[in-house]
Amino acid sequence: MRHVFPCGTRALDFVGTLQARRGPVPLERLGSPGLLDAWFVQAGLLDEEPGCGAADLSAALALREAVHALVRARLEGRALPAAAVVAVNRRAATVPVQAVLRSGGVDRHGTAAQALADLARESVEIVAGEHAALLRECGHPDCTQIYLDRSRGRRRQWCSMLSCGNRVKAAAMRARRR
Repeated sequence: MRHVFPCGTRALDFVGTLQARRGPVPLERLGSPGLLDAWFVQAGLLDEEPGCGAADLSAALALREAVHALVRARLEGRALPAAAVVAVNRRAATVPVQAVLRSGGVDRHGTAAQALADLARESVEIVAGEHAALLRECGHPDCTQIYLDRSRGRRRQWCSMLSCGNRVKAAAMRARRR
């Protein structure tokens, strides 16, 4: 499976692996340890698949939901949920991915737990840092992706112009033609 990364940060793209959260049947993009392996590599967290197991997948899904709870609280101007804060902080305090400088670039190696630690640390920076003010939810009615709006006028409406933005604009054009 080819994963998508429209949100601007790996942590938010990770949260977006459960798509259409408000729909009757959300779409799970990390439904197996193999899909989690592929996500880590395609996201650029690791150079090689770490060989995830069921426990790694369970830990990843728990972290994803904790990060989602924190980001959702920031979007809605609510206090951060204590359980989510504890879960993300606990994961962020663990050993990160090993990055080794080579003449041709950087090699990133580690376990699933180390990749999750990196995602947790990035989540802490987003939720607690200056980027929290840039958090937005996609304007497409069926999309629940959360992204950082780094556009010049802070008027970005969609997680990705290639997907949601194009669909909304095409639907508006069809409606005008009718």
